[in-house]
Amino acid sequence: MVLFTVNNVSKNTCLGTKIRLADTFLLRLRGLLGTGKLDGGEGLLLRPCQMVHGFGMRFAIEAVYLDRDGRVIKIHKLKPGRGGPFVRRAVQVLELPLGTVSDSATEIGDLVQSTRT
Repeated sequence: MVLFTVNNVSKNTCLGTKIRLADTFLLRLRGLLGTGKLDGGEGLLLRPCQMVHGFGMRFAIEAVYLDRDGRVIKIHKLKPGRGGPFVRRAVQVLELPLGTVSDSATEIGDLVQSTRT
């Protein structure tokens, strides 16, 4: 399993230190299915990705859509059993526990950077 630390460079805040990478079809397909919850610091980085969903999930998440430069272009709270928006310019989506976005002061236009841990 590949783990990343993801930081909001614009705000000098951390979005997570145990972010799993889903960069194959099967890993993206599985996503967070079967996960009971996300603890603080955990998350999933899907790439390439332009849309996520909460079908089959048991908890809500925050989805942060990033463009090819790592800039935040959309933030969406995703409820279980719902589909998220399709974002044409998105290259990757970061799925995080509820509250992470506000705790890190992340907003549209911020630069997000991931580093392998």
